[in-house]
Amino acid sequence: MKLAPRHTKPARQAAATGLEVSIVLPCLNEAETLARCIQAAQQALEAGGLAGEVIVADNGSTDGSVAIAKELGARVVEVGRKGYGNALMGGIQAAEGAFVVMGDADESYDFAAIGPFVERLRGGDDLVVGNRFLGGIRPGAMPWSHRWLGNPVLTWIGRLFFHAPVGDMHCGLRAFRKDAFERMHLRAAGMEFASEMVIKASLKGMRISELPVVLRPDGRSRPPHLRTWRDGWRHLRFMLLFSPRWLFLYPGVALFAFGFVLSALLLPGPIRLGGVRLDIHTLLVAGFLCLLGYQLVLFAVFTKIFAIRVGFHPPHAVLKRLFGYVTLEVGVLVGALMSLAGVVALIAAVISWQSAGFGNLDPSLTMREVIPAVVLLALGTQTVFASFFLSILSIDTDV
Repeated sequence: MKLAPRHTKPARQAAATGLEVSIVLPCLNEAETLARCIQAAQQALEAGGLAGEVIVADNGSTDGSVAIAKELGARVVEVGRKGYGNALMGGIQAAEGAFVVMGDADESYDFAAIGPFVERLRGGDDLVVGNRFLGGIRPGAMPWSHRWLGNPVLTWIGRLFFHAPVGDMHCGLRAFRKDAFERMHLRAAGMEFASEMVIKASLKGMRISELPVVLRPDGRSRPPHLRTWRDGWRHLRFMLLFSPRWLFLYPGVALFAFGFVLSALLLPGPIRLGGVRLDIHTLLVAGFLCLLGYQLVLFAVFTKIFAIRVGFHPPHAVLKRLFGYVTLEVGVLVGALMSLAGVVALIAAVISWQSAGFGNLDPSLTMREVIPAVVLLALGTQTVFASFFLSILSIDTDV
């Protein structure tokens, strides 16, 4: 499905206004620090000779933040839908600059440092992310759990899953081209918005770079909106949902391979590993692992196709070539043959039982016939219906 580019209109709007930079500050009851942040942002624009604006994306403040912003000449964008991500998306969508700089309104970042960010964007980068670990973290600016556990682990996962070329995925000071933002199609409502931006930019092959920034203790007397474990889990969950390879494919392949090898070893007869004797009970578990692994692999394919169709992931060349050969008819034929093999194996097991007068049998022998037969039948059935489901996902919806 080919989507029309959605970044053309915002780019034209930015050119028409003559603004180069929009600085967006998400705000929810930030009266204590908002004025100083707005003034710092305005001074940064003036010092850099940048034609720009300061936008306060207010998310329902009740402490006078809106009045402060208007008094200082900032443009206020009221965002009704709650959440850090929603506030930023509302402010960014309203931005009239060709480049957007986002930063928190708690005085933790120095807006005077935005000059190099703008230069990177002028040079062709799509997204420039701050790196607090390179620039320096002032004492008391970041809890130890965030500094030594949360941020490093989540950033490492982001680099592993998505090859994101950044060392600090969750820095709140970053800049990007307005047209690049439109191509990202961001949707995250909460704190995971920061992860989604880097992930989607990486998946879409955008030009990403990072710059060192200094993180200072925020100037508020109240606790931050961030909740360590809740928001950490939301970041991790988002990464898993956007990576069907790591969530489904790799575990599925590992389970199927282990179950298959174990089944192959046990089909001829019992085996001993040290002082442990493995027999039909282990063979049953091995068959279950094959079924579970195969199902996870199918989930990976389903999820990937769906993600590509709705624009979450870019088209995948290998899958495109694969589905040029593996059609619905091929999938149904392969599944039917697997099911037929399972039925034949079950019939053979019944014939063996008949030869014994339908009396008692040795489970150690008969289960070696029944278990593979049932597994083959189940795998074949899964393949048939998975082929139909993939065919449904692949229906061209373009009118």
